[in-house]
Amino acid sequence: MMNPTVIGEALVDVLASGIAPAQEFVGGSPLNVAVSLSRLGYPGTLISRWGDDEHGAKIESYLAANQVKVLGGRDEEPTVIAHGILDPAGGAAFAFNAYWKLPHIGAALPEDSELVHTGSIATLFGPDELLPLLQKARAHATISYDPNLRPSLVTSHAQTVAHVEQFVSHSDVVRVSGIDLRWLYPMRSVQDSARAWLDMGPGIVVTSSGSRGCWGVVRAGDAEHASPVVEVVDTVGAGDTFTAALLCWLAEHQMLGAENRQALHELSVPELRQALDFASQAAAVTVSRAGANPPHRMELA
Repeated sequence: MMNPTVIGEALVDVLASGIAPAQEFVGGSPLNVAVSLSRLGYPGTLISRWGDDEHGAKIESYLAANQVKVLGGRDEEPTVIAHGILDPAGGAAFAFNAYWKLPHIGAALPEDSELVHTGSIATLFGPDELLPLLQKARAHATISYDPNLRPSLVTSHAQTVAHVEQFVSHSDVVRVSGIDLRWLYPMRSVQDSARAWLDMGPGIVVTSSGSRGCWGVVRAGDAEHASPVVEVVDTVGAGDTFTAALLCWLAEHQMLGAENRQALHELSVPELRQALDFASQAAAVTVSRAGANPPHRMELA
């Protein structure tokens, strides 16, 4: 039974669209991954922080309702609020009052975790704290990473590229949006950038592009998968659901955990297609409803 550990921000999304009243949803890319994993049958631990305020209480209640354990929790800084404006296609542009610090958890991550996932604001604000933890965790866990970049928080493009590549080189599984890869490497194709990342060490790199589908590359080759056709309410949390479902598929095919690293690196192209299909099905459920609301396992075929 996989016992995942997820590291990163927990926040509250405030989403506005047209003249309708804004709605609040608990979110944050790493939190969404942790909740998605739990709903797919793999409850674990989220290492995160939030404020001692009403929004922080909402986060705590949501995590408890989804059987996600917490290391960290309330501190003296306020809960991060992400204000999002939805476009007609359901995409969201966010503005943040971003704040992150790694909670005091000691010098190592839980050794019973076969999976450690991180990404987004936590990796942007705290690479020097996180990278040593990930390096130690490789002895017992698969490392998963999603940059989930927030360019409005970036002060140096070159430094961000360097930090992202450090995380990629420490990772076994990487899921990245096509938008992020184009922002990082505007002079080359998404596929070429993903292949370059595979050469840095991961066993699989997958890039997703919403309704345009997804594409993945492993050492045996690459595969493309079309997105299921659904009525989109919004796309918030879809990439995080995709990531969690991809990890779920890998877990159920004995490819997670340090002892299975070689099997992950030997993933075949037909297996890659199956993994992309399962992850796409899960993400399609999330886009069909408001906010980051990932599916439970019983909702998937």
